Amino acid sequence: MEEDQYKSIYRSVNQQKCVFEKAINTRRCSCTRSHRFCLADREGVACNSPDALDRCTAFLGQLRDRARFALQQPKISGPLPHTKEIKVQLGGVHGLASALAPVSAPPVPDIDATLLAALGKFEQIAHLPYSEIMHTLVHFELRARRGAPRPG
Repeated sequence: MEEDQYKSIYRSVNQQKCVFEKAINTRRCSCTRSHRFCLADREGVACNSPDALDRCTAFLGQLRDRARFALQQPKISGPLPHTKEIKVQLGGVHGLASALAPVSAPPVPDIDATLLAALGKFEQIAHLPYSEIMHTLVHFELRARRGAPRPG
């Protein structure tokens, strides 16, 4: 299947794409509002809740905006490179979970529940503890590739 054809079919099959799809596909976090599907030997993640999708979209927008300096990106106007996007998504979700409960840090079993808990405490997405979240995001380590030489 050609890439353009795949993307077209993907958009028709997944009309509510989960904005944390890359993070969820790493299997290092999950969300009860999402459901996985397979298309042409690839996995996609859809969001089952328009309200959750709106919350997550707003949160990810804030993460991207506030992570510009950490990612050495003066302006983020489109999609980030794959590894930087995963770092923003995973580091941001893990940072939020750590800010809520530092003792019981990640993995994050439910992105939506974590975000709802944060909103219960901080009331608005703009008021979340982004300095703590960014600290975790900056120091967040992606897993090394299998078979890749280890530094040292």
